[in-house]
Amino acid sequence: MLPTDAPADPAAVAPRMQRVLYEVKRVVVGQDAFLERVMVALLAQGHLLVEGVPGLAKTLTVKTLAQVMHGQMRRVQFTPDLLPADLLGNRIYQPQRGEFQTVLGPVFTHLLLADEINRAPAKVQSALLEVMQERQVTLAGQTHRLPEPFLVMATQNPIESEGTYPLPEAQVDRFMMKVQVGYPSEEEEFVIAQRAAGAPVEVAGLIRPDELAALQQLCRRSVYVDPALLQYVVKLVAATRAPDRVGRADLAPLITWGASPRGSIHLVEAARALALLRGRAYVLPQDVVEIAPDVLRHRLVLSYEALAADWSADALIQALLAALPAPAAALDPAARPEPP
Repeated sequence: MLPTDAPADPAAVAPRMQRVLYEVKRVVVGQDAFLERVMVALLAQGHLLVEGVPGLAKTLTVKTLAQVMHGQMRRVQFTPDLLPADLLGNRIYQPQRGEFQTVLGPVFTHLLLADEINRAPAKVQSALLEVMQERQVTLAGQTHRLPEPFLVMATQNPIESEGTYPLPEAQVDRFMMKVQVGYPSEEEEFVIAQRAAGAPVEVAGLIRPDELAALQQLCRRSVYVDPALLQYVVKLVAATRAPDRVGRADLAPLITWGASPRGSIHLVEAARALALLRGRAYVLPQDVVEIAPDVLRHRLVLSYEALAADWSADALIQALLAALPAPAAALDPAARPEPP
């Protein structure tokens, strides 16, 4: 059930989230595309993989967002000596009581920042699989649910490979989006330096975790996706596995593995959240086209031939989007068929 102060109308969600975004921008300068994708991930209940060099306000963004939403935020620095118990928690024997006590780990939070996630070995990375997919942790046969809402935002440095471990494909696939963060402009960097030299900015809490959870339900329940658009999403994702289906057989040698069906699900959910952020209760083809690179870029495994020819995942996705025309007509929620 929606809290009394949570918008029940999808059209009222956009102004509310814009106020949240504005409050975050009082601290974080620039990075408009990145911040919008963070809002999309929040509404769509998806996890975010962020790639960018150090010093681009990734940690600051999550910390500020946690303050604005009155939520808990934990930051875990991933290192080669990190253990799964350091994330999930453990059973510790208490000699005074003569019994074991369950100590829950830092994943029990609303916003988890997994900093430099590719610096931990596969055993630690795989410990996040159940957390990200099922939103629960099993310790000594007991299942502990994570608080709602729950979002993992993981960062990795693209320019440093020494001492890093590539993420397993099973884990990469559980991130809804992979966002690439670039350097700010000179004007933005001037504002950053100016703010750093001044007094710290105090942000206001504008949204509660339970209210955000209700908005997530509203996004899933009330944003209409036309069947023609669903078919377009499925064809696009299938084209990453078999480009010849859209007349681009020349791209087949460049892709070793395409996106899984989870890519179709995440693309629909992300497009829904993007439409809701823009004040609509229905998804347009432009929403899918705009969000598709962020949802699909980390799901494509390129061949050595593609790497040798300097092809990127983004370039391949754009080629597939150009080869597969989107539905031309604007899709109206009034066209939704009546349930039987």
